[in-house]
Amino acid sequence: MQEKNRSYKIFISAAEPSADAHCAALITAINKSRPDIEFVGIGGPKMASAGCQLLESNVAKATMAYNAFGHIGYYYKLIRRISAFFKRNKLDLVIVCDSPAFNFHIAKAAKKAGLKTIFYVAPQLWAWAGWRIRKLRRYCNKLCCILPFEQEWFNKKGVDAIFVGNPLLDASEINISISNRNYDNFEPQRAIFVLLPGSRTAEIASLWLPMQKIAIRLKQIYHNSGFITVAVDNDRLQLLKSKQLSDFDCRYSLEPVIENTAKADFAISASGSATLQAAAAGCPMVVMYHSSRMLWHLIGRWLIKTKYLSLVNILADRSLVPEFMPYFSSIEPILESIHQVLNDKERLTFASRELLSLSEQLNGDNAARKVADVVTEMLSRHETGPLQV
Repeated sequence: MQEKNRSYKIFISAAEPSADAHCAALITAINKSRPDIEFVGIGGPKMASAGCQLLESNVAKATMAYNAFGHIGYYYKLIRRISAFFKRNKLDLVIVCDSPAFNFHIAKAAKKAGLKTIFYVAPQLWAWAGWRIRKLRRYCNKLCCILPFEQEWFNKKGVDAIFVGNPLLDASEINISISNRNYDNFEPQRAIFVLLPGSRTAEIASLWLPMQKIAIRLKQIYHNSGFITVAVDNDRLQLLKSKQLSDFDCRYSLEPVIENTAKADFAISASGSATLQAAAAGCPMVVMYHSSRMLWHLIGRWLIKTKYLSLVNILADRSLVPEFMPYFSSIEPILESIHQVLNDKERLTFASRELLSLSEQLNGDNAARKVADVVTEMLSRHETGPLQV
């Protein structure tokens, strides 16, 4: 029986800064058409500013897999707390964003409580740990994918998936005149480099020092070059500054990655979402990801199923940008690769144009709005009858 004039409550789970931003944009998009919806969940300051009541502000603890063990106790207690919350409170829908290692547990708790769950940002099962597809089918009622090939891949695996576009490019309504970027008159001596050490504290811990060492070496060769370092928020900015080497000089920026890479000639980036924003700005780059040598050889290289590891190369299905994944210790191969690209104007121009072309396939118009439509549609089913979980 349809319920009139009542408010709805959605639980949202985000575990890292990028997901906090995606969920904040989603909350704003939903509220434009459904102001009757109340949001509660776990996340960060952007979600709180968008109007979500936070049970826990947890994004500061965002980690990468290899050092997550130190936080097991914290996350175990948090999952139990959320499970109890599901049982005590009337909710209409659960949305989990990214961080599948954590959010699979939230989705499982939602299933036990008889709640439907939307996954926003697909777990990269096509790359590794494909056996988790059974878990995804069990706990996911709708999967909102942000990479174009994922919809077909997951649909074939029995998951109800839809490509919504990439939320990283929703904010790229910035008028960047880079469509005809070329390097004909480029002087490597005056190159502007942008450093993208990532948003997770663990990424910064493993990549910020070698990135600075690379920059120092580049400055010794390209004397008039300049460096911009992008921080995702003020907390990360302060962390970066606290670990800055005395002989490294740069300008820090809190502006979006796409704005900074549009101003730069070349990017040195952590693996992940920042590479897609750099691609949207047509900025050539090298990509780094740090791993334990022992863990990589014992486990990592056997789990990975894709030919390439960086998102831009996976989407291009070729080595469009040099990737050092994993990077272990020596910066020499990375420096050599940068030198080769930086001194080849044709290669720079080609890479820039190919990256721009690549980013066009990621543009789904507005990911937040499309996910909001999915949410509205699922709630409309709820209004006409009980949800079948």
